[in-house]
Amino acid sequence: MKIAIVGTGYVGLVTGTCFAEIGVNVTCVDTNAEKIEALKKGIIPIYENGLEEMVIQNTKANRLKFTTSLEECLDEVEVVFCAVGTPPDEDGSADLSYVLEVARTIGRNMQKYVLVVTKSTVPVGTAQKVKEAIRNELRQRQADIEFDVASNPEFLKEGNAVNDFMSPDRVVVGIESRRAEKLMTKLYKPFLLNNFRVIFMDIPSAEMTKYAANSMLATRISFMNDIANLCERVGADVNMVRSGIGSDSRIGRKFLYPGIGYGGSCFPKDVKALIKTAEQAGYTMRVLQAVEEVNEAQKSVLFAKLVKHFRGDLAGKTIALWGLSFKPETDDMREAPALVIIDKLLEAGCKVRAYDPAAMEESKRKTGDRVYYARDIYDAVLEADALMLITEWKEFRLPSWAVIKKTMANHVILDGRNIYEKKECEDQGFVYYCIGK
Repeated sequence: MKIAIVGTGYVGLVTGTCFAEIGVNVTCVDTNAEKIEALKKGIIPIYENGLEEMVIQNTKANRLKFTTSLEECLDEVEVVFCAVGTPPDEDGSADLSYVLEVARTIGRNMQKYVLVVTKSTVPVGTAQKVKEAIRNELRQRQADIEFDVASNPEFLKEGNAVNDFMSPDRVVVGIESRRAEKLMTKLYKPFLLNNFRVIFMDIPSAEMTKYAANSMLATRISFMNDIANLCERVGADVNMVRSGIGSDSRIGRKFLYPGIGYGGSCFPKDVKALIKTAEQAGYTMRVLQAVEEVNEAQKSVLFAKLVKHFRGDLAGKTIALWGLSFKPETDDMREAPALVIIDKLLEAGCKVRAYDPAAMEESKRKTGDRVYYARDIYDAVLEADALMLITEWKEFRLPSWAVIKKTMANHVILDGRNIYEKKECEDQGFVYYCIGK
């Protein structure tokens, strides 16, 4: 089976590589010639566990190819996945210009039946726009060629995307024809041999499912952060509260961890896009508006604790940051709380020493030389007045507090992810702050 994936960003590259891994002949397409040449050499533009090895292996096996021309491979493939970016416009709505350009390119060049699958996160009604764009091009050519459209939203967690794709808990597919259903079944059956969990539905429902899923997870995060902030004010322990409510099977334990707000490429963008979709439909998503408001405020909570500790006098203080990416196991800093914290620290006159296992190059692109990037966690805390734990990477879990105490100027820990024990830190001679206690 031969397919094309348009867009070699996070979703497109993982999707194409994983399909190639189970024997599909995949051509990945991107207009960025420099990126395509790098991919041909096995150099990948993102940090994702296991992905680089799979790209190299499947490229050598000739199952995974890279090109800048969709036109060249269109006649050979049965399915084209559109995985291009849908960045938010200034008003929060999703920018569909790249998606619709892919559709127009297909309409201008297709010579036989093709199934066009939207993999990008897009608002409800996008598939209809894709269909119209293809039809308009076919009408101009006076060509009578059958095609189908489908929606196949991704549910990949950054840092675990390959495993998520290879062993999905479910696959959502919106279709309009039996022919499209058969093709999508053929593609996904190898991943789900023992338990076929493809959920077929109409296309608008599939498009909505992606936004609803991410918005629900974002809601759980903001809810727990709201609860954590209240716990601090009334003397409760949010970790105990989380354990108590998480044991209820109707609620469950996942995404109930308090912290300093969500970030990344999905939750912020998708919450905004769903709010905008509702506005366009004459409806107000009041819960999601609150979710967004709480999340933006939460990114400043750790900084507020720092200001309070030093009684507003931060000028000249050296602050160590452990973690920069929005979550562990990725170098993604889109909407990362670290960016908000760095800006606030610098505005207050602080010197920032930062360390992250994967995201320092990405941070340099965003913050320039305003931050000192350390060699390791111990270099980061050298002569620091406070340590702020921003991202809960595994290597941060068991540091040598004795060494850190000797090298820090002041012994203050602000734990933005609640990974340390208050008593242990205090026994080592540190002043310890966290979220929700």
